Amino acid sequence: MNFTRWSARLPGTQRRAAREDHSSVPAARAEPGAGPPQDGPGGIPLPSAPDLEDLSARDILGRLPALIALVHGPDHRIAYVNDAYTTAFGPRPCGAPAAEAMPELADLSLLPLMDQVLRSGTPRTVKSRKAADGRSYTVTCSPVREDREKGRDGGVLVYAADVTDHAEAAERLRTSEGRHRETAVTLQRSLLPQELEQPDDLRIAATYQPGGTDAAVGGDWYDVITLGAGRTALVIGDVMGRGVRAAAVMGQLRTAVRAYARLDLPPHEVLQLLDGLAAEIDASQIATCAYAVHDPNEGLLVYASAGHLPILVRDEEGTVHRAEDPIGPPLGTGGWIHTSGTIPLPPGSTAVLYTDGLVERRSEDIDEGVAALERALSGAKGAPQVVCDRLIRSLNVTAEHDDDVAVLVVQHPARTGAAAELFHNASLDLLGGTEAAPRARAFATGVLTSWRFPVELCDLGVLAAGELVANSLQHGTPPMRLGLRRTDRRLIIEVTDGDDHLPRRRRAEPADEAGRGISIVASIATSWGSRRTPDGGKAVWCEFALPQ
Repeated sequence: MNFTRWSARLPGTQRRAAREDHSSVPAARAEPGAGPPQDGPGGIPLPSAPDLEDLSARDILGRLPALIALVHGPDHRIAYVNDAYTTAFGPRPCGAPAAEAMPELADLSLLPLMDQVLRSGTPRTVKSRKAADGRSYTVTCSPVREDREKGRDGGVLVYAADVTDHAEAAERLRTSEGRHRETAVTLQRSLLPQELEQPDDLRIAATYQPGGTDAAVGGDWYDVITLGAGRTALVIGDVMGRGVRAAAVMGQLRTAVRAYARLDLPPHEVLQLLDGLAAEIDASQIATCAYAVHDPNEGLLVYASAGHLPILVRDEEGTVHRAEDPIGPPLGTGGWIHTSGTIPLPPGSTAVLYTDGLVERRSEDIDEGVAALERALSGAKGAPQVVCDRLIRSLNVTAEHDDDVAVLVVQHPARTGAAAELFHNASLDLLGGTEAAPRARAFATGVLTSWRFPVELCDLGVLAAGELVANSLQHGTPPMRLGLRRTDRRLIIEVTDGDDHLPRRRRAEPADEAGRGISIVASIATSWGSRRTPDGGKAVWCEFALPQ
């Protein structure tokens, strides 16, 4: 039998005698399993370690580097404090109530915890509490059972470990992470539109809310881009990832979307270009995006989606519709041919574009979140910003939300009365031939005069309409159509035909008999442009700003 285990069973006097007898046994006769002889350098025997029974609890607690105090009774009368405790907070009078003689326990908010431990008999621990001396402690309060035979009340053993170095390191880390997050938030906000464009036919508001302090900033973004001729592009996107890198990638994608939008391409072609660019920026970075174009003449939202959540549209009666198909894979995956879809956006309707932070929760399926958003949208009324704020509240998005949230609300208002008088449309089908240009000029003259435009603006509008029709007659193919549109801010003139060759402005030589039409239009109009139409033709347009 091992000596230590055997001797522990003996009374104290016999145990010491046995140890002395055992120390005289030669090392060669030691029992197997007793270990090598405990000799130091030069064969000098090392002093044997004292048994635990030879040390009192006071000796053990007094030698510990942790701060230890023992209190008894419901008023926590001081029974003992060790040397480390005395060094930290000074001597404490035995028998005095802790609430009066140990103010450091109140600083650490331990007195209520000690009451709880005394009542429940269950130990409790609090981490990294800072005391009045500026040091941080992790404190464990353990119950001490009462001894009725000796008339002793139950008590609490307070064990406080100094964790100041760890606390300061953690604080430095939190400060560094806070600066990093602040940098990412600042970058994110600076890359978002500082002021949304407000098209003539739409009313728009947007909200971006970064995640809480424990959530790194993501790459959510939105944008509104006026394309000319009354058309508007709406964009919502989300770069997968967190921090400055995601925000930087988001900024590059948003800039690219604006550049591609200026080409006035269909939504699916914009996403096709953006898909290739996303792979070039960072092959490991995935992003989702929904790109939609609103044309007031058609009352439709033409859209394409790269892995993004469906656009929601609430009609005038309060019914909510999802723009679900077609949805392709996220940007950066490559190898996919995106397609465009349509959803009605008539006057009186509201469209909502959003990122997954609004509807995704860890405890539920994302479809449940989208359904909750539909219910909130069905009852949301008021101005776009009011709807935005209501959706944020209804989906329980707070300042401590665990993900970024971007929401874009678009309303196509139903105008009546005086407001409706500012919006007019007129169109004329042109069959071609030599009489088409005179008919177009006469039609434009009559319409612009009926709209009570100033004479100078009427003359410029008739000249522009004539030049656009003449250009279409010379370079286009039937069917041709002249369209005039008035809003509260501008006059829009558009000519469509069946040829997809887009005109470009060029410098005509003095001897040239043609080639000046587009240059004339560009010189007299506020802006002009052209685009291909879904039927394989083209549209050429110009705008005149109305005097305010």
